[in-house]
Amino acid sequence: MTAAALPIVRTVSALRQATQPWRRAGETIGLVPTMGALHAGHLALVERSVRECARSVATIFVNPKQFDRQEDLKKYPRGEARDARLLAENACNLLFAPDVEEMYPAGFSSSVAVTGVSDVLDGVHRPGHFTGVTTVVCKLLLQALPDRAYFGEKDFQQLTVVKRMARDLDIPVEIVPVPTVREADGLALSSRNVHLTPEQRAVAPLLHRVMQEIAAELADGETPASLLIPEGQMRLGTAGFTKIDYLALHAADDLAPLARVDRPARLFAAAWLGTTRLIDNIPVQPRS
Repeated sequence: MTAAALPIVRTVSALRQATQPWRRAGETIGLVPTMGALHAGHLALVERSVRECARSVATIFVNPKQFDRQEDLKKYPRGEARDARLLAENACNLLFAPDVEEMYPAGFSSSVAVTGVSDVLDGVHRPGHFTGVTTVVCKLLLQALPDRAYFGEKDFQQLTVVKRMARDLDIPVEIVPVPTVREADGLALSSRNVHLTPEQRAVAPLLHRVMQEIAAELADGETPASLLIPEGQMRLGTAGFTKIDYLALHAADDLAPLARVDRPARLFAAAWLGTTRLIDNIPVQPRS
């Protein structure tokens, strides 16, 4: 399939018209919401959807409501033609690429907020971010009415918030997590990585290495996180990370802060290299 063969719709009515025959035929539909600037991590979501569903729809919408800094919104990388070609090459069936006016028409005044799991980590450092995420994801789920929707574990808190929203609002969709895709040196793939200078790119993999080392020690279930995390923060700062928003241990299910690994957990990090904010997380299972 070529990029030219990939149908692109830009309105909700056109999206529903395109998916209606699939639904009538009883075909399963997978949805992959993205903001574009696609990389191998996004394509892993598409691949999973194509493998599990009869039809796959990707969305590209740079959602202004989830950016807490306007400068980040302005510099977010865009390239629809390239993205459409990649989606076509990976057997996606349809691209929904609405503009801001289609998603948020004049007079739009509703929002969807999920408390609790959104109040920690990025919820503290990016006020309003998750309300923007859940509002747009709720809209996309209702617009496309997929059977399954695919989200990467790299944004684990976002995945958790979306799962809680779908459950609480009885949205009939299965939220499917897909493991983080990494570079060979461990750096989690992100559209923002393109902003790293060569020097910063060389330092960036240390974030994952430090997290792995801390997680290995925490897995004994006895070592307190407070003993290891300050040292990890110091190593990152010494290496060139300019600011550490958080390096923290939380429960894998409800994201409650943990003092030690006494149940399935995840170690979360958000750190800056210059003007680029990197986030990552890894599972920490207690050793029996």
